[in-house]
Amino acid sequence: MLAPYAVRAETSRGRLHPEPDSPSRSPWQRDRDRIIHSSAFRKLQYKTQVFVNHVGDFYRTRLTHSLEVAQIARSAARELNLDEDLTEALALAHDLGHPPFGHAGEDALNIRMKPWGGFDHNAQTLRVVTRLESRYAGFDGLNLTWETLEGLVKHNGPLPKPAPYIQAYTARHDLMLATHASAEAQIAAIADDVAYHSHDLDDGMRFGLFGPDDIAHLPVVHESLAEARRLSFDMPPQRLRHETIRRVINVLVSDLVEETRTRLAALDPDSPDRIRRAKKPVVGFSPRMAEANHAIKEFLRARMYRHWRVNRMTSKARRLTEELFALLHADPATLPDGWRAQAGEGQPAQAAQVVCDYVAGMTDRFAQEEYKRLTDLAMPG
Repeated sequence: MLAPYAVRAETSRGRLHPEPDSPSRSPWQRDRDRIIHSSAFRKLQYKTQVFVNHVGDFYRTRLTHSLEVAQIARSAARELNLDEDLTEALALAHDLGHPPFGHAGEDALNIRMKPWGGFDHNAQTLRVVTRLESRYAGFDGLNLTWETLEGLVKHNGPLPKPAPYIQAYTARHDLMLATHASAEAQIAAIADDVAYHSHDLDDGMRFGLFGPDDIAHLPVVHESLAEARRLSFDMPPQRLRHETIRRVINVLVSDLVEETRTRLAALDPDSPDRIRRAKKPVVGFSPRMAEANHAIKEFLRARMYRHWRVNRMTSKARRLTEELFALLHADPATLPDGWRAQAGEGQPAQAAQVVCDYVAGMTDRFAQEEYKRLTDLAMPG
C-alpha cells in the first residue's frame, strides 16, 4: 500500500559492495537490523542528550532519544503511506556520529580539528557506518543501502558545502548531495525536532529547571497543559507532566502529517526522485505550527540549554574533551594498540583523524575514565 512517491526496494540504488538480497527481509529492514546490532548504536545509551549520563537514570540519552525519534517517525510514515522500515532505520542511525557529552563534545572536537576540516556529527555518522564499524569480512562499515546513506548525510537538507569526508565518500558513491532527501528521510529529520523539543520540556521539568506554570504561555504547550489540568484539579506533578507532553507530541505530529499531505497534493509526485528534485521539502509543519515549534525551541535555549547548571556541565565536558584530544594527539603512542597503528608516525593530519575517531566513539563514562588514566598517576594505564 505504499504511495507512488515512497522509496521501494525494487528501485533501490543498492549498496556500495553488492550483496545477495535477503529472502526474508527488505533492504531497509536489513539496514535497520545492522544499525541496531552495531557497536555505535549500543554506545548511545551512555552518551549525553542534555544531561551527562551520571546525573540521573531517568533523563534522556542519545539512545532513548533515537528510540523516541523512531517511534514518532514510523507513525508519521505509516499515515503518509511511506516505507516505515527505511524511516525507522534513518531515525535510529541519525545520531551515531555524536561524540560524548553531546554538543559540548562536538564543539570541542570541532575546535581541535579545525586545521583538518573541523568536526561534524553528520559526517561522523557517515564515517561510522561506512568505515569505522568493523563487523564484516568483506568490507568496512555496515554497507548500508544508498537510500539510507543519502538520508543520513542529508539529515538537515541538501549539502552545497559538504564536510570533507562526505565529499570524499560521495566521489565514489554519489549521494546526490545537491538535492533533497526522500520523504522517508525528511520525516525522520523532522521527527528528531518533535522528539527533542517534547522530551527536553519533560526532562527540564523533571530536573527542576522550570515548572508547568513557566511553560504555560508557550503555543501548543498552553492548550496541552490546560487539557491535562481539566482531567483532574489536583493531578500529581509527574502525571501532569506526562499528560501535557504526550498532547504536545500529538499536536505536532498531527500538524506535520496534515501539512505534508497538503504539500504532496500540490506537488503530485509520481516517484521518490520527484520529491528529491522539488524546490522545497515536502515534509514540514504548517506556518502556524512552525512558529510554535520555534517558540518552544527558543524557550528551551534560554531556560534549559543555557541554564547555569547546564552551562557548568557543558563547560566541564567541553574542556575535558579538548584536553583528552590534545593529550592523545600530542603523544599518539598513548593510544591503544589498534588505534596507535592507524595513527602512524610523523603524520599530524592522520593522527588527528584517528584521535578524533577514537574520542568521538567514546561514551561519557569512558571519556572520563580515559582522561583520568592519562592524567592521574594513581590510575592504572
